[in-house]
Amino acid sequence: MADDKADGNPAEEVQVPIIEENEHKQAEVPPRKNIIPGKFFQVKRVSGLLSVVSFVFSLPVLSSVIWLLYMKSYDCEWLFKLPSLQIGISIGLICVFFICNAALFLRARMQMVGIVVVMVPLTVMFTIGLAFLGANSMENRRIPATPLWFEMKIHDNELWSNIKECIYDTGVCRDLALTSTKLKSYDFSMKKLSSVESGCCRPPADCPLQYVNATFWEKNDQMQTDSDTYNPDCDLWKNDRDALCYDCLTCRQGYMKALRSKWLKLGAFLVCMALLLISSHLSLFLVTMWELHIS
Repeated sequence: MADDKADGNPAEEVQVPIIEENEHKQAEVPPRKNIIPGKFFQVKRVSGLLSVVSFVFSLPVLSSVIWLLYMKSYDCEWLFKLPSLQIGISIGLICVFFICNAALFLRARMQMVGIVVVMVPLTVMFTIGLAFLGANSMENRRIPATPLWFEMKIHDNELWSNIKECIYDTGVCRDLALTSTKLKSYDFSMKKLSSVESGCCRPPADCPLQYVNATFWEKNDQMQTDSDTYNPDCDLWKNDRDALCYDCLTCRQGYMKALRSKWLKLGAFLVCMALLLISSHLSLFLVTMWELHIS
């Protein structure tokens, strides 16, 4: 019996450390996260919705490329080399479209890299749009198609000499004369004219001239003008159809106004689309990080 007691004690001593070791291993197992399935699927749904919204917002960018490439350039616009700028902007917008959608595809694997890569072209797009709109802190006379750049081109006499010849060759004033032959003075004053027709094909409204037809005006001695507010363009008007008011400042301003309107629209489009895409991609980035955190 003494031998049995002696044999039983070592077995108990071996069994106790094994039990204690198993309990210690169980204690080291980290607790599992308490994931709420409903919350996870809700975040997943928001993430998918933002992905679709971001893709939809990128479609107008691609559509604008088609508009820029196939849109007819304004008369004589090639003298400013602006069609080349149109092509450059179109290529840039194509790059923005592909970068934005590549970021959507890779967002689950490279979140930080994706958001940085997509923000750079969108910020450039936003800055260029502000320049076209004439934001004082963003534009420069050296940046083509900005208001200051157009203002500088107005006073370039050598360039304007080529422009007015081009305007004459397009027959804008000739067409106005042909379509207004039967109009009386009142009817012609009510006719809606383009900025080029109003500035180049007729004298300024404040000149002491009387209407005969669209491109022929007689001097009216009965009209009194104030010497302080006298418009010097009145002296530049000629009834010669080869001259008319092509040398007038109103002609330069009217042509630049027509030319600038297209680039103002493009600037507004770039700013709006950049803001929409920045907002959607930032929101998607935050939702993606939240999704990774709770999964």
